[in-house]
Amino acid sequence: MFRILLAALLVSILICWLAWATQFYFLAVIAILAILTLVAPFIDVPTMKKSGKLRYHSLLMLSEKPKDGVIKIHGGTLFDYVFVIDKKMGGNQRRSFIIQQYLEGLLHLLEHTDLEPDTTIRGTSYIINKRTAKRLGFTVVPTDFLQKMILAYNYLNVLVTYSMAKGKLSFPKISKTITFEATLKDIGQKKEFLINLNEKLRSEEIF
Repeated sequence: MFRILLAALLVSILICWLAWATQFYFLAVIAILAILTLVAPFIDVPTMKKSGKLRYHSLLMLSEKPKDGVIKIHGGTLFDYVFVIDKKMGGNQRRSFIIQQYLEGLLHLLEHTDLEPDTTIRGTSYIINKRTAKRLGFTVVPTDFLQKMILAYNYLNVLVTYSMAKGKLSFPKISKTITFEATLKDIGQKKEFLINLNEKLRSEEIF
């Protein structure tokens, strides 16, 4: 974390100097905002994990504290991808590994919770498509405008994370982001399928 913050500080200083030298100050504002979106997960995730606001269910699946009968899940941040994704994996191996970690996270959530069966699990993803979401027992619902704005603001972060998931430079389309939800009971009914698919993906040479 110290090395990342130091690198971000040095880059920010260099950008400010260039902006001052060229009198193009708008460049500094945009660049520093972009740097902040990249650095934020390396500070926010460990801090929120320590405070109990985030909980890991697998290497690449987290959840927030339940609120109003809804528990929001997240498929790993740039922080997680940097430390978890094996750089030797190909694109297909990475996708299989990511989905396998989602499955493992869902199973952990099912087996280690005291929440009511009608509690809603909700997530937003630009990696999982509608077909995969439905196979896992979720229903695709409209993504709210605020969520799209947040993703747009963090586009550089999303770009880097998405490229790491693909194993090459790839530009995600925010318009194809989906939001999916299901109750714990719905997911529980798919438990056997989730276990079998998880074991199948684990048996592949993805580690």
